[in-house]
Amino acid sequence: MPPRPPRAWQRMLSGRRLDLLDPAPLDVEVEDIAHGLAFVARWNGQTRGDYAYSVAEHSLLVETIFARLARSPQPRWRLAALLHDAPEYVIGDMISPVKAAIGPAYGALDDRLSAAIHLRFGLPAVLPATVKREIKRADRISAWLEAVRIAGFTDTEATRFFGAPDPAVIDGLDIVLRPPLEVRAAYTARHADLLATL
Repeated sequence: MPPRPPRAWQRMLSGRRLDLLDPAPLDVEVEDIAHGLAFVARWNGQTRGDYAYSVAEHSLLVETIFARLARSPQPRWRLAALLHDAPEYVIGDMISPVKAAIGPAYGALDDRLSAAIHLRFGLPAVLPATVKREIKRADRISAWLEAVRIAGFTDTEATRFFGAPDPAVIDGLDIVLRPPLEVRAAYTARHADLLATL
């Protein structure tokens, strides 16, 4: 008798069963994404504060920075910015050194999940290169802020890894640490607001 293949799906709180090898858009629910991301810590939890800095909170900040960089971006691209780390609701947030150690298999898994998530919410499976670049730029600015404000980096060290942000872009922005259920609600509400504008 041949061995059974390993289980490659995750049951979500919504009751959906997401196949990681062949994710279907209909098995993606924003409530599952928001819940998962609100409980996933950035920086492997190595941050100051009474709460972990969650991927959901980071995603809200990236969407805000993206809007500042893009100057009146289309709502669908703001939604894409909010969802930029959505696959981490099921695969977790791996720091860059771990991604490098795993190699291209991590990127392929992330790409499959991203495509299903994008299609579920009316976005193209693969984002235009210009939009992806601007989201990545916003992501790096967010990483710089997080690094210096809660992760123990000096400005010089953060700039070496993430580049120096334009002071005008980060003016008035702060890192917010909230209980998971509060940030889950904020993420879900922002997602609903952006969907309503499409």
